[in-house]
Amino acid sequence: MVIVGLTGGIGSGKSEVARRFAARGVDMLDADHVAHALQQPGEAGYAAIVQRFGPRTLQPDRTLDRAWLRERAFGDAGFRAELETLLHPLVRERIERSMNDWHSPYGLLVVPLLLERGGLRARVHRILVVDCPEDEQVRRVVARSGLAVDEVRRIMATQISRSARLAQADDVIDNSGVPEALDPQVDRLDARYRELASVSGGGHE
Repeated sequence: MVIVGLTGGIGSGKSEVARRFAARGVDMLDADHVAHALQQPGEAGYAAIVQRFGPRTLQPDRTLDRAWLRERAFGDAGFRAELETLLHPLVRERIERSMNDWHSPYGLLVVPLLLERGGLRARVHRILVVDCPEDEQVRRVVARSGLAVDEVRRIMATQISRSARLAQADDVIDNSGVPEALDPQVDRLDARYRELASVSGGGHE
């Protein structure tokens, strides 16, 4: 099966693009959603985080304090590395298991840090970057999350630059304009990926 790795900077519109591929019958997984699921009580990621970092990671209802974890992760590279060391193997394992159930001609793997961390990069055949200007990224994230501009910029600083991301792309979707401009681009790439899948003969690798 041809696996497309969809990535892009924070606020670039990855989720919206992924939804449009899914609406065309494409099997997909979002690594962030997998990581979030693994951090729920009773899951392996939750247990690993609490065991490593202690009760400070918990809210009164015993769920993880994700805001505290995010603040620590983006303010302390060492903490972020430890957190990733705990979670990334679990995420990869869950993704591999889930991909065994895919049946569409090609699959879409949404990985925000695909190019920064590289753990899943070897698993994808093509890299699809969702792109928009950095000022627009900031505007969108502030509008949807209420984070301060400097906090958004701090998150962006942990990601590779826009130019470096584009340099590694096999395909690019321009999401700098109106949402309606996405569909023709998704249609074009959907057709291309289906053609690639038919040439490759399909099947899991």
